[in-house]
Amino acid sequence: MVDSCVSRRYSALHALANPYNVQQIYLSRFISMSIQWFPGHMHKARKEIEEVIPQVDVIIEVLDARIPFSSENPMISSLRGDKPCVKVLNKRDLADPELTERWIEHFEKEQGVKAIAITTSAKEEVNHVMELVRKLAPHREQMGKNIRTMIMGIPNVGKSTIINCLAGRTIAVTGNQPAVTRRQQRINLQNGVILSDTPGILWPKVENPHSGFRLAATGAVKDTAMEYDEVAFYTVEYLAKQYPNLLQERYQIEELPESDIELMEAIGRKRGALRAGGHIDIHKCSEILLHELRNGTLGKVTLELPEMITQELIEVEEAAALKAEQQIKKKEERRKRYLKNKR
Repeated sequence: MVDSCVSRRYSALHALANPYNVQQIYLSRFISMSIQWFPGHMHKARKEIEEVIPQVDVIIEVLDARIPFSSENPMISSLRGDKPCVKVLNKRDLADPELTERWIEHFEKEQGVKAIAITTSAKEEVNHVMELVRKLAPHREQMGKNIRTMIMGIPNVGKSTIINCLAGRTIAVTGNQPAVTRRQQRINLQNGVILSDTPGILWPKVENPHSGFRLAATGAVKDTAMEYDEVAFYTVEYLAKQYPNLLQERYQIEELPESDIELMEAIGRKRGALRAGGHIDIHKCSEILLHELRNGTLGKVTLELPEMITQELIEVEEAAALKAEQQIKKKEERRKRYLKNKR
């Protein structure tokens, strides 16, 4: 026996030849979702950023090393314009080291961009961020002026912890829940750098459904923003393809089942996620998987590759075009029915 959410997936999966080929299901479900993750304080934060950013020399954008593309806010890109930028891939200790290097190379192809991977538990790595900032604004130091920076990023990427490390004292409030920082702060780092902090901002609508699931999987948005079990199914499908050995080792499964539902049930049996009567508790399985992904217990995982993004954007455009076409057809059918009834 399974939950209603899972029952829907059983019927959908039954029609597919490839057990793990369920991306179109996710795309269609995501596009129809109404995701509330743009609270009022983010609107205010954007306006404040627009006012301050003309005086800024270098932007520091903090990303989650596990989802470098999905945690790269397109709103930040539009706000910074052509200003130099240091992209900080934080939480590198939770990410796949090989893929992290590939992402750094990918970002540094853009002019005026430097990228670095860090973990806030290593203060020397955090200090390297300021070295890159100085390289991008040498004229300010030559003129004997402070370098004006602004640190930006989506919620829950560790921005506040980085600020505290740079300042050498507790300035920014930290927490495991997204959207902890609620107002802009101006901080003198006493090393020739003035740092403006901003609340973590998300964009009103995530165009790439895959990014939406990855943001939810890593905890960048609150668990109530999307269906928790759907996020877990999306995640376990990816892990089965890219990191099967991690799943096998962590949950002591000799051979991974052919479908993501069977895999989640196998995890549930191994971890004792059972309800009365011995039924698998899918929601509990989802909690186990996502919790162990987020805290690194599962292993070093990166949920996206640079070469995946182009194909995903094509899929998004095709899905959006199909939806628009269907809406036009429905509108035309309603018009025909209306005219027919008037005769």
